[in-house]
This record gives sequence, structure tokens and C-alpha cells, in this order.
Amino acid sequence: MKCRVCREPAVIDIRRHNANFCAEHFLRHCRDQVQKAIEGHGMLTEGDRVLVAVSGGKDSLALWDLLLDLGYDADGLYIGLGIGEYSDESGRCTRAFAERRGARLVEVDLRTEYGFDIPSGSRAARRAPCSACGLSKRHVFDRAALDGGYDAVATGHNLDDEAAVLLGNVLRWQTEYLGRQQPVLEARPGFPRKVKPLVRLGEREMAAYCVLRGIDYIVEECPMAAGNRHIGYKEALNAIEERSPGSKHAFYFGFLERAADRFTAEAEQDRDELRPCATCGAPTPGEECAFCRLVARATRD
Repeated sequence: MKCRVCREPAVIDIRRHNANFCAEHFLRHCRDQVQKAIEGHGMLTEGDRVLVAVSGGKDSLALWDLLLDLGYDADGLYIGLGIGEYSDESGRCTRAFAERRGARLVEVDLRTEYGFDIPSGSRAARRAPCSACGLSKRHVFDRAALDGGYDAVATGHNLDDEAAVLLGNVLRWQTEYLGRQQPVLEARPGFPRKVKPLVRLGEREMAAYCVLRGIDYIVEECPMAAGNRHIGYKEALNAIEERSPGSKHAFYFGFLERAADRFTAEAEQDRDELRPCATCGAPTPGEECAFCRLVARATRD
């Protein structure tokens, strides 16, 4: 197996591209794909300050590394979720990466800042752990970016993630979510711009990138994610991809090119109905936002 570029021994094959790469040219491939996504979807412009949501996993740390290498002004944001040893290890990996790269890391601890963690908060609020976690992270991402004066929040959602979310939304025809499933969500009152620069790269590529770059990341899945439907959608798509390489890319980018605009109006209608939360000021369709309701229930004596 030889590298498509230089004909030296390859370290990875990427079947959807029908290509093999040596270490040097694979890393270049990853940088090129990220830059192509950024430019193709107008994610970032020169001089933008970017806040990278980092979890200690391969995708977010690889994204932070790639953005720094591409010359972007990128700080990291780590949220302490309080999920036992998992959070301890994810925090360690994130801090080690920031120290190694000499990069700025912003940390927010849910227990310290808001009085709850994900295990106790999800039980008290009677929400699924993944639901409470996602809600909390979105709120903290938005608040940290706006308070810190950042131009965009970058998340490590890769091609596998986006294709799996799309599959779930299509199976249930959740049109309001389909209208928001874009690589870029532009800034609007109360929300920063959100971008997903890894949409042209898959999980296997991100794992290989971290190995080749010597990035230590947490390998274990979150222990509270057991039974999450998203994992099942990924497994189904992996089986299809094994038989027909390129299916995930065709599914996701075909949706963006041919169908995404059909659902935009419904998503925009939902946004027009938002107003400031009476407690924190974040945009919400009701008097109080879902995060503030979660905090109230989770911290109730």
C-alpha cells in the first residue's frame, strides 16, 4: 500500500476517496479538508477569534490542533460535567493538550458555577443524561463566547456525527431540526456563530490524526451515553459504509446541496418567536429558558 501523493509506504487508506496516504500527506489531507470546509461554507474569516468546544476526545482536540496549525486565533473551552472518572480523565487530556500547544483554555465547572453536575442534575430534573448534558453545554458555549467576545464557536462534529444526526432527523421527519442542520449557524441576537470544520472528515481519520500527532485523548465513551439512539444510527451507517464507501458523504452533502433549503423557513419561524429569558436573558420561546429550569430543579433543596 503506497501513498497516493509520494508513493512512499502508506499508513492509512481512505476508501471513500479511493486513496492511501503516508503520515505526512495524511496530515496535510486533514488540514486541506478542514480549510476546504471553512472556505466552502464561509465558516471563518481572517482575524476571527474562535472558541473551540473541547471535551478531551479525539475530535475536539484534533480540531483545536488543526485550527492552531492553520493560523486561526483559537482558544479552548472545557466544561466540567462532573461525570466521575470520565470527567477527571477528559479534563486531564484537555489541559495536557493546552499546555503542550501553549494555548489558552477557558474552563467552566457546572458544579461550581451552577450548583449541579450532569448525574445529579439529570436525576433531579428527570431528564435523560444526554439531554441534560447537551442543554447545559449549549448554554455554556453560547454564554462563554458572547461574554468573551469571540466571533464563533467551533465544535468537533465530524462527518460520522452529522450523518448520524441527519439519519435520526429524517427517520422521524423532525423538520425543525433539519432546518438547522447546517455546517454553519450564523450569529443572531443572543447566539454566537457556530461552525463545524470537521464535516469533511470521519471518526477513523480523526483517531489516526491524533495518533500521528501524538495527541493523548480519552478513548472511552461517556458512561452515561449507553442506549443513546445516536450510537445506533452510527452503527447502521457504518454497516452501509462498509459495503458502499462514500455513502455517509453522499448522504450528508447530498442533503446540504439538494434538500436543506426546503426546511429553512420552519427553522427561521421558530427563531422569530424567541424572547429573552426572564432569569438569564438567553433567547427562549417561553418566559424562562430550558437551562434555567434545569438549574432550578437540579438545585432545589
